Amino acid sequence: MGIFIIKLVQRVSSFFPRLKKEIRIAHLKETPQNFIYQNIKFSLIFSLFLTSLFFFVADKAGIPLVFLLVAFVVIFFLSFYFGFLKLKATIIKRQKEIDREVLFAGQYLLIKLYAGKPLLNALIDTSKSYGVASKYIKEIINDINTGSSLENALENAMVYSPSEKFRKILFHVNNALKLGIDVTEPLNSVLGEIAREQSNEIKKYGKKLNTIVIFYMLAAVVMPSIGMTIFIVLASFINFTMSITHFLIVMMFIVLIQFLFISIFRTARPVVNL
Repeated sequence: MGIFIIKLVQRVSSFFPRLKKEIRIAHLKETPQNFIYQNIKFSLIFSLFLTSLFFFVADKAGIPLVFLLVAFVVIFFLSFYFGFLKLKATIIKRQKEIDREVLFAGQYLLIKLYAGKPLLNALIDTSKSYGVASKYIKEIINDINTGSSLENALENAMVYSPSEKFRKILFHVNNALKLGIDVTEPLNSVLGEIAREQSNEIKKYGKKLNTIVIFYMLAAVVMPSIGMTIFIVLASFINFTMSITHFLIVMMFIVLIQFLFISIFRTARPVVNL
């Protein structure tokens, strides 16, 4: 990168003080400066591409070319903002993956501790057991292997964990370790709290699901059926000819509603692995 680009990237990076932490939480292997640079590069190419397409449309439609400059700026900033949305989406995805398995991973750790294993050995065994949560515990083990103490590794993991539930487990384990007390009691307590939270989430989901189903029946079943019936009856009175295009438009609208509700159902579902 040239000197100007480097200074520009550093200047832009200064406006996002939390970016370094968010990149670490998202588990991306790049610096904030490189993230900003790649984001600017993509936004510039994408906005130039779309603006060049708009140029031919604007030329034929007689739209003043000054609007192309406005379009370029708007598209650039939207594309740039989209890069940060992707980063947040990665964090949320990682959070949901950990939350889905954190209770089982915590219970596995508790069983190992009840079996008489030292905390470090129990963490090593847990890191070989459950999916994403175990991978995150493995990062703690890797941190210890590079020279960090167990307490520092746990604190580091708490800071950069995307999951609030996982942070609770790490906090209670680390706190018990600092106080020199048995880890099993506070760990068992926090796992019980997480289990109750998940139970409440399932109950709330059941209530929310009833409301969503009612709206789904109205918007995706009842209204299209009644609407099409009324439209066909009215069309016969005013001699309106129905073509295949009209039916295709209606079908596309219904399919769009179906996909919308599928997305709503998936979003509303609690992150619980039963």
